[in-house]
Amino acid sequence: MVVPVHAVEEYLPECLESVLTQSFEDFELIAVDDRSPDGCGALLDAAAARDPRVTVRHLPENVGLGPARNAGTALATGDYVIFLDSDDTLTPGLLAAVDARLRATGDPDLLVFDYARSHWDGRVARSASAPVFARPGAEVFTLDERRDLLDLLQVAWNKAYRRAFLADNGLSFPPGYYEDTPFTYPALLAAERITLLDTVGVHYRQRREGGNILATASRKHFDVFAQYDRVFGYLDTRPDLDRWRPVIYRMMLGHLATVVSKPGRVPPGDRREFFRRAAEHCARHRPADHRPAPGREGLRGELLARGNHLGFQGLRVLARARRAVRR
Repeated sequence: MVVPVHAVEEYLPECLESVLTQSFEDFELIAVDDRSPDGCGALLDAAAARDPRVTVRHLPENVGLGPARNAGTALATGDYVIFLDSDDTLTPGLLAAVDARLRATGDPDLLVFDYARSHWDGRVARSASAPVFARPGAEVFTLDERRDLLDLLQVAWNKAYRRAFLADNGLSFPPGYYEDTPFTYPALLAAERITLLDTVGVHYRQRREGGNILATASRKHFDVFAQYDRVFGYLDTRPDLDRWRPVIYRMMLGHLATVVSKPGRVPPGDRREFFRRAAEHCARHRPADHRPAPGREGLRGELLARGNHLGFQGLRVLARARRAVRR
């Protein structure tokens, strides 16, 4: 279990407790203090003094979520690695369920489990992707056999990764925002044996105010372009996976459109530059056999790919007007 930690003193005790009180006890918790400016470092040291399963690494400077995860992975000795963000929590019994599923399916490369959003007012809501986990099918499969895995939230913390699989495929996290993108897509594409665990494994904290860096207006959201460059760079090294290029390109269009559409991400003064960069980026990676997605989502992606800021905004205004009429 790798837990990167930065500025979460209020939530860290609950996170640690959710791991250390698991009924399955044969694990190591590697906590990486990413130069946290609050009392997190002391909380981690106290946990390590109480429980020999806890290892703490204090980084000399703040490196960000991705490199902090890499620092923890480098210390891992177990057969599997699970990443947990330090303001989230594991559900009781998750590790026992993961262990049982791994044994039953012959130690797959990846195990994917579900999550629930935990709101500040006490509400807990399972993800909208729950039907993917309940769908009947093979116990172990590849992404070719279960393309619906791409409908899941593409994050690093809803999976257990065979550590040798990560090493064999050279998978690690880059710096910057959207660091999960060039990690999770290559992992899914490269995995020869994937299995699902139909259970909520993580409570993904939804804070009342702040706390989510992706909801903060910043030019760092431009990092999304470099992250997809890395995904397509990975595909360049794997000609056997070239069939996935149109699929990843379409997923990228949706992701870029979401980044620029979400209020409070790309600063207003930088939006036109984002569209210009998106057009250049899409022209560089557009596959010859690309076919736009159907409906509004496809149109939205194509407007973005052409850098058509006014058309994209007009489509958003039209969608809002239609929703207002329905009310």
